[in-house]
Amino acid sequence: MTKALISVTGLDTTGIIARVATRLYEMNINILDITQTILQGYFTMMMVVDLDGANMEFAQIDEALQSVRDELGMEIHMQRMDIFDAMHRI
Repeated sequence: MTKALISVTGLDTTGIIARVATRLYEMNINILDITQTILQGYFTMMMVVDLDGANMEFAQIDEALQSVRDELGMEIHMQRMDIFDAMHRI
């Protein structure tokens, strides 16, 4: 299974989870795990997703998230889970 870690941060507003999840659904990306919190008006979310069913490559997925970044005014970062795991083993 090819996994990625997606982080979403920015000012809290209505519909962030729905908008990000909808865009992932449109790309056939399954959310495996999710956590979110709001700290003094700032929204933070981390998602572990399964990329195996995606209908595009990693770079194209990241590019496709740009419309959500622009729409919500949020920072959205995606990283391969194997690289994330390797960085945190050191």
